[in-house]
Amino acid sequence: MTHHYRVIRRLCEISQANAGLPCLYQQAWFNLPRHVGEDFNCTLNEKRFTAMTMDTKGLPMKTMIKKTAMSMVLVLGLASAASLTLALPADFDAKLAARPDADKARDEARKPKETVELLGIKEGWTVVDVSAGGGYFTRVLSAAVGPKGKVLAQFGERAAQNNGGQAQKDLAAQLGNMEPQFVAMSALPAGSADAALTALNLHDAFNFRGEEGGLAFVKEIYNVLKPGGVAAIIDHEGNAGAANADLHRIPASVVRDLITKAGFEIVEESNVLDNPKDDHTKATNSPELERHTDQVFFVVRKPA
Repeated sequence: MTHHYRVIRRLCEISQANAGLPCLYQQAWFNLPRHVGEDFNCTLNEKRFTAMTMDTKGLPMKTMIKKTAMSMVLVLGLASAASLTLALPADFDAKLAARPDADKARDEARKPKETVELLGIKEGWTVVDVSAGGGYFTRVLSAAVGPKGKVLAQFGERAAQNNGGQAQKDLAAQLGNMEPQFVAMSALPAGSADAALTALNLHDAFNFRGEEGGLAFVKEIYNVLKPGGVAAIIDHEGNAGAANADLHRIPASVVRDLITKAGFEIVEESNVLDNPKDDHTKATNSPELERHTDQVFFVVRKPA
């Protein structure tokens, strides 16, 4: 449990113990955005909050209510400020709407806005799009970090062999805050990124290079992140024991194991990309699935 949740829970306990009041802090508790621990840690500490509320015993009821209310207002104000800090740029939706039709046609299956919200991306961050491919998430991440942020779109060496990587360079010129990387992930500076995202890539590293290859893939993401950095690891879900190399899938249990072995902490295992119509027995390019597979979605964090 992160620091800010402990603080607000403690305030709830104190307000109820001291004055028998209903926990008015619950509104702040349930509306706090994800990944704001660092914002609270910079501003608050639990002892200060405790000191503001613990000395109410023995005081008149009016004083107790006043002190509790003042603490509650401070908590709610900070929660609101954290929400504003984490808000996506004002033009985020407009930029999503301006993407190519081929990208927008995949949004129902890929949930771009929900993805960046789950990852907690902020304006000004440096984010790596791992194995960026055609740039679907490159465009989304570019919109999320804004003009003061930066997207390192890792296309790999092979992309540069196709017309000198001109398509990727043109995309960079169009977006303005993207830098194409025609290198392996291992060549990116260690500890340089606030966040990273890889979508539908890990299964190939694991299926064709075994556990060693899958673990190396995840460790390269770990290495590029700053301490405390976060990553989204998304892939086509497979059934354990199935011919996943042929189906281009990977079991959730395998992904979870690789994540923990690489040193990451699992923040959340989201169901936002679940598709119950996909039983994991068909190839991911099956016409019946219409490119809408059931997908694992892990939000992970590199320890600070």
